[in-house]
Amino acid sequence: MTSLFDPITVGALTLRNRIWMAPLTRGRATREGVPTAIMADYYAQRAGAGLIISEATGISREGLGWPNAPGLWNEAQVEGWKPVTDAVHRAGGRIVAQLWHMGRLVHPDLGGGQPVSASATTAPFKAHTYEGKKPYVEARAATLDDIRRITGDYVRAARHALAAGFDGVQLHAANGYLVDQFLRDGSNLRDDAYGGPVENRIRLLREVTEALIAEVGKDRTHARLSPNGAVQGVDDSDPRLLFTAAGAALGELGIASLELREPGSQSTFLASDVDPISPSIRKVFGGALVLNSDYRLDSARDRVADGLADAISFGRPFIANPDLVERLRANAGLNEADVATFYSPGAEGYVDYPTLPEQAAA
Repeated sequence: MTSLFDPITVGALTLRNRIWMAPLTRGRATREGVPTAIMADYYAQRAGAGLIISEATGISREGLGWPNAPGLWNEAQVEGWKPVTDAVHRAGGRIVAQLWHMGRLVHPDLGGGQPVSASATTAPFKAHTYEGKKPYVEARAATLDDIRRITGDYVRAARHALAAGFDGVQLHAANGYLVDQFLRDGSNLRDDAYGGPVENRIRLLREVTEALIAEVGKDRTHARLSPNGAVQGVDDSDPRLLFTAAGAALGELGIASLELREPGSQSTFLASDVDPISPSIRKVFGGALVLNSDYRLDSARDRVADGLADAISFGRPFIANPDLVERLRANAGLNEADVATFYSPGAEGYVDYPTLPEQAAA
C-alpha cells in the first residue's frame, strides 16, 4: 500500500515524500516584484515537503494584480529568487515556480493598464490594491496578438525560472485567473478559435503548455486546475465535460504533474458544492495527480492509498507548520494559522511558527 511518506519520481524529479506544499500567496516581495531575503528563510523552513510549489508568481506587469507578490519577468526578480531556491536546495528540498497571469483580476492601479481576459467582462467583488480594496474594472477581450504575446510572456518567465534555480514550473490555470477565464463558458464569450466548443476553450491551456514544454521540457512542466465549482466569478455550465477534456489534453502532452484544487462545501477558502471531478480526470491523465484543499492526515493517507492521488498538496497547514511532514509522520498536533498575518509585511506569521522540537524546548 502506497504511503504519504513514500518517495515518488515525478518527471525529472525524485521526491522524498508525497506531501507537497501548495502555492500560497504571502505578499512579502517588493512593489517591483523582487523576492526579499525573508522569503528564503520561509521556503527553506518548509523544505521537508516532497515538492514546494511557489507562491503564484507574475509573468508580466500586465498579469500581476496582487500587492507585493513576486514576478519572473526581469533580471532583478531572477536575482531575487536565486537565494530562495538555493536555500531550499541546501535544505534538501525541491521547488517549482507557479506562473501566474491574473487576467481580469488585475486592477489598473497596480500598473498593468486595462486588464485583459478572454472576453470583455468584469470580475465581481473587489481587487486588492496598495490603497485598499477597489471594484474591478471591465477587461478588454484579448486579441490574437495579445494571446501570442502572453504566451511569450509565459515562456520568458519559465526561462527565468530555470535561470533562478527552480526545478521546474507550474502553469496556474486555476482559481478564476486568465487561463481559467478562457476555459469556462461563463467568462469566455468568444466566437473565434478560442471560444465556443470545449476544444476551442482549452486551446490556450494547450498552447501555453506546449510552449512551456518546448522551453523547459515536459518532465519539468506542471499545471494546476480548479475543476469543481465557481471561483472568483468564473464558472462553467458543464465542468465535468470541460475539465475531463482539459485533463486529457494535458495527459496527451505528457506533463509531469497535475494539481487539482477541489474544495468541499465546508472549505475554509472558496468553498464549493460541486462534486470532485478528479475521478474522471484520473482516468485520462497519466502523470502524477495531486489533490488539494482541506486535507488532513487521515483523508490524505486514504486518497494516496486508494490510488486516486499520487500526492496531496497542503496549503494553510504549511503556513503555520514549517515541519508539517514530521508532524504528520508523528501524528502530532498542528499550529493554527494566524489569518491576520497572511499578507502582512515582515516576519510575524511568516517565519516565526515553531517546530515540534522548538515547542518541546519551550
